[in-house]
Amino acid sequence: MSEPYDSRFTLPSIDDAPSTESGVILLGLDAERLLAGVGLARLADEPALVALAVDQARHEALDLGLGALVEAGIVRWRAVRPLIEAGPEMTAAGSLRREWEHATARVTATVTGLGPASVACLAACWLRRDDVNEFAGHRRAPENGSDTQDVLSRVFAD
Repeated sequence: MSEPYDSRFTLPSIDDAPSTESGVILLGLDAERLLAGVGLARLADEPALVALAVDQARHEALDLGLGALVEAGIVRWRAVRPLIEAGPEMTAAGSLRREWEHATARVTATVTGLGPASVACLAACWLRRDDVNEFAGHRRAPENGSDTQDVLSRVFAD
């Protein structure tokens, strides 16, 4: 008698994009790290924000600690979550890798101007939205004009 087949541990298809495997890895992160990834990805996807960050680092006005990245990620997630939510309904695929493809397609279709890192992090947050929303709901994002030295958090809020 053979053991039951567990599809969670199957190898990827040779036709799957490498970004799909990156997505499977991202889905294993906790909500805090996913939101920090959203915050950092927003910076890395936007050349102007990278230049601003370098200038702020030069003047010692940049906090890129985990807390600042999480706060920036929360601000960004709260801004784009309604856009992603309003996207087209997609049927459940039943496979983690197919779900990943659906989520990245949904994020790409609903939020414009994203680079690959933001698409990946936001897709992971979308698939893990219950955990992410719960975590983000317990944290207060910085308000525009607050006394924080991290100007990038305010830029992320666009």
